Amino acid sequence: MHRATITDLHEKLAVGEQAGVVWTLEQSGDINVNLVRFPAGRGVGEHVNEEVDVLFIGVSGSGVVAVDGHEHHLRAGTVAFVPKGTRRSTRSSSETFAYLTIHLRQGPLRVSGLPKSE
Repeated sequence: MHRATITDLHEKLAVGEQAGVVWTLEQSGDINVNLVRFPAGRGVGEHVNEEVDVLFIGVSGSGVVAVDGHEHHLRAGTVAFVPKGTRRSTRSSSETFAYLTIHLRQGPLRVSGLPKSE
């Protein structure tokens, strides 16, 4: 039996002030979906992910997704597609910045308050 999963992302963001991954969709065997949050000036350091394309979707606040040295502003409702093999990073430019990452399933996401790969 297949069951839909409904999650209130704003509710997930209202709990605590943890930086990094605050929620992960665990029901899918095909895709990874992660809600990521950072305070002002923090984010994920520059890195290259050779494994998967990633879709970034702004959820709250505002920030920057840098791709191969070009900065793209991300805010609630903005989507950024970042192909595999590109150099990328994220940085909050508001008090708090939250976004979803969606990509084909690979190993578990290991983002905390320190720069690590998405």
